[in-house]
Amino acid sequence: MSKTITPASIPSIELCITSVRQQRVILDRDLAIIYGVETRALNQAVKRNRDRFPEEFMFDLTRSEVLSISQTVTSLRSLKFARRAHAFTEHGALMAATVLNSPRAVKTSVFIIRAFVRMREDQAANATILKRLAEIDKALLTHDTALRDIYQKLHPLLLPPPEEPKKEIGFHIKEDAPPYRVGKRTAKRG
Repeated sequence: MSKTITPASIPSIELCITSVRQQRVILDRDLAIIYGVETRALNQAVKRNRDRFPEEFMFDLTRSEVLSISQTVTSLRSLKFARRAHAFTEHGALMAATVLNSPRAVKTSVFIIRAFVRMREDQAANATILKRLAEIDKALLTHDTALRDIYQKLHPLLLPPPEEPKKEIGFHIKEDAPPYRVGKRTAKRG
């Protein structure tokens, strides 16, 4: 096993949790690493106790889901070569700890549940923040239109008054222009 995740490192457990079918799940290979067993041993224990893992606790990933996960999560590139992969929900990860009978699995299951809970709290906080941002955006749009209306009404008042043509200083007589004869010049022949 190349990766080792200590129970105290909840952020590293959170990195193993991914979203599949609109559920937060942890893959069997990551769960086996966290519990300190081989993936094969975890899958055998699950297979022996299949009645403890209903569909909402654990499900098999389809080939397209495996390819999708392996393409989006760079640390799981080798997953696309796996023949079968299981995804465990929060309850499935806890149930897997009970069927493994490993002291490390029992201790670590608490940290896995805490990681799931923390992610759920973060998601709820994000949803609250997004809702508040939407309310602020809506308020800004109404204020924006009101300010635009006020500006359009005040704009003509803010413009300087049109300048009246200035009268020229001095005495001016208005006369008709003398008629000048403009004709063609004829060239002298000579």
